Formats: sequence, structure tokens, C-alpha cells
Amino acid sequence: MATALYTHPDCQKHVTPPGHPEQVARLDYIEHALSRPAFAPLDRREAPVCSDADILLCHPQSHLDRITSAEPASGSIALDGDTHMSPGSTLAARRAVGACVAAVDAVMAEDVQNAFVACRPPGHHAEQETPMGFCLFGTAAIAARHAMERHGLKRVAIIDFDVHHGNGSQALLWDEARALFISSHQNPLWPGTGMAQDTGAHNNIQNHPLPPHSDGRIMRATYEAEVFPAVARFNPELIIVSAGFDAHAADPLAQLNWSTDDFAWLTRQICDLADAHSNGRVVSTLEGGYDLNALAESVSAHVTVLMERTE
Repeated sequence: MATALYTHPDCQKHVTPPGHPEQVARLDYIEHALSRPAFAPLDRREAPVCSDADILLCHPQSHLDRITSAEPASGSIALDGDTHMSPGSTLAARRAVGACVAAVDAVMAEDVQNAFVACRPPGHHAEQETPMGFCLFGTAAIAARHAMERHGLKRVAIIDFDVHHGNGSQALLWDEARALFISSHQNPLWPGTGMAQDTGAHNNIQNHPLPPHSDGRIMRATYEAEVFPAVARFNPELIIVSAGFDAHAADPLAQLNWSTDDFAWLTRQICDLADAHSNGRVVSTLEGGYDLNALAESVSAHVTVLMERTE
């Protein structure tokens, strides 16, 4: 079975103001990197548009209505200081959600071994009724809920290694006993959430704040001592990855010092867990990563490891 790559040109219609880090060029750089011959075996698929029902797995109708009605006919509007919408933003976000849902369906049907969703805007900061941090809908959390509701899974793990805490995913899954949400993130750093004592309604949340200027050695030690054993105990039937690459040393929005090799190592360990517990099922979705060259290099390393599991 192959690795699926989900993306769509509509995800580049979400246009942010000049100088905004979550920019169209992020996908341009990723697409260029994944166009190299080494990535020819990828099963390239168009990201479908999600249904309202998909979004309503995690958000109320009022949130969906707010996002839909807020989209401008031209130009750009700010929902907050960081989060903007342009013509096409809602469609882009719906394709990001739709791609994650489709990827879950594909791995559950054993149509593909694993999948990477190269869509934007990201999703892990969006709370039930609050778009924030560049995010409109809680993409990874919706995918997890879909896996539970449609496929009847009893245990879904979400591993979020974005440098910013996935406050939205945490909020959306706080009282979901069937989900294990684990986040590693720099602290202190926006959004200022994700303390170690935040453990969810069912001890189903695990947060690992990492100090500024710490490197991959600290990350690897934390994951080996805390994260991987927790995932193994949970014994997930599916692993969803919120793949943010902004912990890279070159990223302008944070101060962790991970390398491309660190992302490859982490991906390999996640795949090992999936092989042991989840029949190899991994769905990874793009979150952050704002140095364009580091992003392209890190995504390439991440996808390369996913592809190795299909050989």
C-alpha cells in the first residue's frame, strides 16, 4: 500500500495579508519539494470538500455560520490579530477538513497505509466557537471524531508536535475518553496554554512544555520517557499527527532548535508505534512551519519516512 498525499489548489486561495507567516507560499514550497522524483510513488489525491456534518462533529452550527458569513467578497478581514479570511478561505478550510476525513477513510479501508495532508489553513488552535491562531476549524480533532463515529474506533491518539500548543484540539477533545491528545510545545510561548497539569476530563490529555532554546536531544528524551510509553499504554487503533514544523531551529516564530533529522526521527518512532498498535495507520496533517526552506526540507523528511513504511 502507498502513502497518500492530499492537497488542492483551492488551499492556496486562502490569502493572508503581506508579511503574514501563514502564507500561500508555504504550499508552493511543499509542492515543489514533493515534486522531486523520489516522491513519484506518492498516491496523489485531491482534497475533497467536507460536509457540514463533518464540521459539526466538533463545532456548533453557530461557529460554522460565523465563519461562512465572515468571508469577504474581496480583500481581507481579520477575525483577530492573527487570523484572517479572504475570498476562498472557507473553501480552503473545508478542503483541509475534507482531506483529513478522507485520509481516515482511506487508511481504515486499507486503501493506503498512511497519509499526509498538505492543506491550509491549519486547524489545531480553533476552539469550539473561536477561530484563532491562523485556524478556522479543528481539523485534527474532527478527523479523530470522524474515526470514532463513522468507523467505531474506541481509541484514537493525536500527537501534536507543533511548537505552539494545540489549544483547540485540547479543548475539542477535553472530555473525549476515546481520544488521547498529546502535545509537545515551547513554553513560554503563545497561546500560553498546555501546562503539564492539564490532563483532560478522563486523564486523556498529556502536555509536555519544552523550554526555549532546547534542542532535539531534549525532545527525544521527553518523547522516549513520556510520550511513547503513554501511547503504547493507550493502544490506539489510529494515530493522527498534527505535524507542525515550526520547532525547527530556523523558524522565525519560536525558539526551539530541532533539526530536520529530529522530525525524521520523531516520524519514524510514531510509525513504529502505529505498526505495533494501529496496523500502521497514520494520518498526518500540516499545521505550522514558517521558514519556507526549513518547512519544505522538514516535510520532505517527514513524508520520506511515511513512504518507507509502504515498501
